[in-house]
Amino acid sequence: MRKFRFIDLFCGVGGFHIALESLGGSCVFASDIDLECQKVYQDNFNLEPVGDITKVDEKEIPNHDVLCAGFPCQAFSKAGYRKGVNDPRGTLFYEIIRIAKHHQPKYMILENVRNLAGHDGGNTWKVIRYNLREIGYNVSDEPIIFSPHYLGIPQHRERVFILCKRRDLGELPTFTFNKKTKLESDAFSILQPDNEIDNISDYKLKKRDKSIIDLWNEFTLIVKDELPGFPIWSEWLKELNGADNIQQYPKWKQDFIYKNSNLYGTHKKKIDCWLAKALSNPDFKGAKAKFEWQAGKTAEPNLWNTIMQFRPSGLRAKKPTYYPALVAITQTSIIGLRKRKLTPRECARLQRIPDNYKLHSTDRIAYKQLGNSVNVEVVKLFAKLLIHQD
Repeated sequence: MRKFRFIDLFCGVGGFHIALESLGGSCVFASDIDLECQKVYQDNFNLEPVGDITKVDEKEIPNHDVLCAGFPCQAFSKAGYRKGVNDPRGTLFYEIIRIAKHHQPKYMILENVRNLAGHDGGNTWKVIRYNLREIGYNVSDEPIIFSPHYLGIPQHRERVFILCKRRDLGELPTFTFNKKTKLESDAFSILQPDNEIDNISDYKLKKRDKSIIDLWNEFTLIVKDELPGFPIWSEWLKELNGADNIQQYPKWKQDFIYKNSNLYGTHKKKIDCWLAKALSNPDFKGAKAKFEWQAGKTAEPNLWNTIMQFRPSGLRAKKPTYYPALVAITQTSIIGLRKRKLTPRECARLQRIPDNYKLHSTDRIAYKQLGNSVNVEVVKLFAKLLIHQD
């Protein structure tokens, strides 16, 4: 199927569009309720997405060969498995069922968050699979879980993909991929030269963030021979006594508290000096008083050689091989060697969105949109498999 027509539901900023258009597809309909996404989509594709898909009559949607949708994950009741398409009514997945039941496209490519695979004890997936099969599609028994870093793209972003093929067209092609042979990735391969970035100061770390990273860098040198895999919570770097009453906490938290206390006992004098310095910093509190080293064993640990991220769970450090999954908030990865965070253009490159794509002019919105986007190369991988495109 060299030339084909597709629709782009919950289209965001058009990751599906870029992928399928590159394979010979022509988008005949797009929809997203987010006004800012609509503007960016129209600006890039000269196609204005409609708003609320629940208000669109399926008969008014043009005929198409492929339906694409990165739909939101919503709860499904167990009754949905018994009642078929009637039960999911009111959820956005039902909109896919409603449209596909009427148009009967040859193929569907659906994408969702990793947790969908086990959501509600597996019931959500059972309801989705059941309803897709009920309207005439071959669907795999289990969803496909895949990440761009398997293809050498430096982003660890596991997502669920659901491939559907209309039953009269034959069996669904089997997807096989040996994850043990995944390509090596290079976190620096997507970076722009600093001297080519407009308003580079907007992305440089603020003085207070540098001071927090420097503090935790000093800590890693104190415990360098036994850098822990568990999170460091500075409030529990102390000797435990009866007044601490840690039995009030769940078992997993008690375990981390004991590990923090034991680590303190091994390096008591040095950690006492470090803590006195850390606690004198007014920004050393909340999440910034917590730390997770996830960069493996190294003789001379240095946070400025890692990829970092300030998260609600603390400052997290990883090897500079790939970035954590982009998220729909501005907790953007920090490139230690550059002492700055990723730019929106670099985030777009992680999603394999080309450099000629026009991003939203407001960084905060661009980060959110890119965090919600599908990865273009991953979509192309599955589209080629499904529609026999070389």
